Amino acid sequence: MERISRGDEDAFASLYDAVAGPVFGIAVKVLRDRAQSEEVAQEVMIEVWRQAPRYRSDKGSVMTWVMTIAHRRAVDRVRSAQAATAREQDTAAREHKRPYDEVSEQVEVRLESEQVRRCVRGLTELQRQAVTLAYYGGLTYREVAETLDTPLPTIKTRLRDGLIRLRDCMGVTA
Repeated sequence: MERISRGDEDAFASLYDAVAGPVFGIAVKVLRDRAQSEEVAQEVMIEVWRQAPRYRSDKGSVMTWVMTIAHRRAVDRVRSAQAATAREQDTAAREHKRPYDEVSEQVEVRLESEQVRRCVRGLTELQRQAVTLAYYGGLTYREVAETLDTPLPTIKTRLRDGLIRLRDCMGVTA
């Protein structure tokens, strides 16, 4: 390991030959997927090369150190996959919408539209003009006042009274 920590590729090749099989074996045992196990084994060997200076012989054998890295890396891969699955399930649960009947939805929209038209027809002419310009025309109160050549406080009163009448006609509770 000392030679590997100094960048000796021949020493690493010897270590690789000795531990590659057991590393792959532990990865397969944990992951149960050959392709992922190959990836993890490769990642472990790269980590062994990079982390060789951190190896301490007083803490255990080289094989134990490498196998610990392999086991941890495989377990991390499993946990990552489980977390991804959980995130996908959470997202799917949040995005799940109640199925609806498109025909009944269209009928309901049409009935509501007709009710709004009937209620708007029930407004006074002045209220209808103000509400139509503000809510269907997208004008501000000030723009409605300018368009109708009426003082702003009068427009605000017409709109308030018109909206109250619409609310009552539509059966909306305040």
